Amino acid sequence: MYNSKILGLGYFVPENVVTNDDLSKLMDTNDEWIQERTGIKERRHVIKGEDTTASMGVKAAKIAIERAGIDKDDIDFIVFATLSPDYYFPGPGVLVQRDLGIKTVGAIDIRNQCSGFVYGISLADQYIKSGMYQNVLVIGSELHSSGLDMTTRGRGVSVIFGDGAGAAVLTREEDKTKGILSTHLHSEGQHAEELSLIAPGMGKRWVSDILEDNDPEDTSYFPHMNGQFVFKNAVVRFSEVIVEGLKANQLEATDIDMLIPHQANLRIAQFIQRKFRLEDSQVFNNIMKYGNTTAASIPIALTEAWEQGLVKEGDLVVLAAFGSGFTWGSAIIRW
Repeated sequence: MYNSKILGLGYFVPENVVTNDDLSKLMDTNDEWIQERTGIKERRHVIKGEDTTASMGVKAAKIAIERAGIDKDDIDFIVFATLSPDYYFPGPGVLVQRDLGIKTVGAIDIRNQCSGFVYGISLADQYIKSGMYQNVLVIGSELHSSGLDMTTRGRGVSVIFGDGAGAAVLTREEDKTKGILSTHLHSEGQHAEELSLIAPGMGKRWVSDILEDNDPEDTSYFPHMNGQFVFKNAVVRFSEVIVEGLKANQLEATDIDMLIPHQANLRIAQFIQRKFRLEDSQVFNNIMKYGNTTAASIPIALTEAWEQGLVKEGDLVVLAAFGSGFTWGSAIIRW
């Protein structure tokens, strides 16, 4: 059995910067209110018609593949994590295969929202460990801005999210002490509606209903979040799944060189940092610049940390995420 390791990383964010002051012109909010609750100063939004979830994923993937030092046709499988696909179907995985001009490999889409990239890493790791594939491309990409309620009614959600994509190429690692040491995944569907987007969906909103109603006050088309409830669950599950991963590898919190948390809310990350008694140099956050990019947040943050020399060979790197579903997970990596 092989281990898997991350061979190449890349990310893409749109050039269009949207500050908190920009949002204050659209809704009743201000920079102080947003920063106090989320830590966010600005985020990126695509310009309509310039990028999609898939196209951002392609741009991030090209960088990751080049840095991996392999040819695109060395990719054996594609895993694409998103909550904001270009189409209802097909999913964006096949669009990446087409637009990168990769041979007819398999492509799978993961709908695990904030924890999607960790789920994707876990899936790729298992494919590689089993010997089924050698090189797996994992992408997390989100285009939130086109689906947000940019009014005072929706400010509790809309100020949080941004657009962007991150990608990783995983490959075989012969050394069993390096690479992805373990991954840990969980879900708790009883809280599914606490962080959700109900429509359009075949279960609640039939197409015939949509066409007949055309109701501008129907908020089921906008994301809903029970913020305090999500926060309380997040800090518990983040902690649990990090401890689970460390224990599985006979490690302690003091062994962590770099924690890359999902960029949901800076206050959550700071809570986890204090709980595990980690220094600022041991936790990487970039939510201040990009907001919450959901499935893209961990690969964007991991790429930036690596680019800045904060993730080095031999480091113990922990990825952890919690979000809609509820789903959560962690990955323990010896770089």
